Amino acid sequence: MNSFHEVFECVKSYCREKGEIPDVAIQLWIEALKPVQLDGTTALFYVQSDFQRTVILTNYKNLLEEALRNTLGFEVSLKIEIEEEAHAAKPDPLRPSDYDELARRHEELEHSLEGANYEYTFDTFIVGGSNEFAYAACTAVAKEPGKNYNPLFIYGPSGLGKTHLMHAIAHEVHQNHPDYKIIYVTSEEFGNDFIAGINSGNTASFHDKYRNADVLLVDDVQFFSNKEGMQEEFFHTFNKLHAEGKQIVLTSDKSPKELKTLEERIRSRFEWGLITDISIPDFETRIAIIRRKAELLDLYIPDDVSEFIANRLKTNIRQLEGAVKKLKALKHLAGSAPSISMAQSVIKDILSDDQPVPITVEKIIVEVADVYGVTPEDIRSSKRSSQISTARKVAIYVVREITQMPLQAIGTEFGGRDHSTIVYSISNVETGMKRDEHLKQLVEDIIKNIRDKSHI
Repeated sequence: MNSFHEVFECVKSYCREKGEIPDVAIQLWIEALKPVQLDGTTALFYVQSDFQRTVILTNYKNLLEEALRNTLGFEVSLKIEIEEEAHAAKPDPLRPSDYDELARRHEELEHSLEGANYEYTFDTFIVGGSNEFAYAACTAVAKEPGKNYNPLFIYGPSGLGKTHLMHAIAHEVHQNHPDYKIIYVTSEEFGNDFIAGINSGNTASFHDKYRNADVLLVDDVQFFSNKEGMQEEFFHTFNKLHAEGKQIVLTSDKSPKELKTLEERIRSRFEWGLITDISIPDFETRIAIIRRKAELLDLYIPDDVSEFIANRLKTNIRQLEGAVKKLKALKHLAGSAPSISMAQSVIKDILSDDQPVPITVEKIIVEVADVYGVTPEDIRSSKRSSQISTARKVAIYVVREITQMPLQAIGTEFGGRDHSTIVYSISNVETGMKRDEHLKQLVEDIIKNIRDKSHI
């Protein structure tokens, strides 16, 4: 091959034949790449925007590097830069009107998605049998914060509208009480703020932020499990706000009684107010969600297409919303109304995009270390203190349970430990879980948290 451009032609052919991705994706994303140079083992491409670069790296990086490897016969790293930034010192003489047809279409596509950034309010929430009680409780809380259902605890699987309702409460309270201090955070953000306060030696600012809120909304409190320091801080924050009649709203994937590794004193406080759940929406509600999302995007979707989507995306409202957004983009590019074939392509992409993020041994060790208050280095070391030794055994057990790696490979990951040590660690934890219900619940929660965090 005489040029990098010829190499890229082979790469595109490989993506079409082996990538199993829709033609529209090839045209919109792969064709958007402008080959610049092959510098050793780095392939440099330009794109027109950061949005393009993010989409390509997120969805097609592995495929493109595989195609380059098959074309060139050696490993190649993909590097993508924004052309305008790369030539910042040399103003691009081209005018927008001179860009090729694909760049123009991409700019139009970005514009077509701007309408998707609507606010999460009560008006945009679709009420059905699966969520009507939770919706009623949230509207009551938003109307008179601190007076009804305090705390309000909402639980249910991911992607069914808990976060939407939290934002709707915040939006409504702000409209009615613009002077109120409203804080919405995930449990992870709460924990990060707490750690930052400790590291900076300024926990006073952390306390000032959270303990002076008029409305505190905390998403995914299940991730407080096994984090004693964060639970302690949250306990005191909860007590102060509740005593002062300030509104607290919490969400979780499980009911308070099922959060076994949260301290009993915290779980009992969750039960002081109202507990309500959100379940999977029925067919009629899913249809209503699709129509409402389409209306917000100024998109007409025929009834047969709406029913086709509702029959195939049943368990996650975010997927329904994503399907409508993608249909909007395809309609804009194709210039025709949404069809069944369009919906098939969209659903395939969504289900593919929804695959879990790979769980690495490092992620498992970090999670276990965090739970036991040790460091990942401690777990891999030869230290033999009781706490580190227990954390190491649990980490080995969890790695085996989640990854199903060969025992020898697990030993290598844990500082070169031999086969017999790995077998003993796994057996020791299995025996302990049979005898100790708390250990069993703790290990099961660690595994669940790791798996939950691998999805996004």
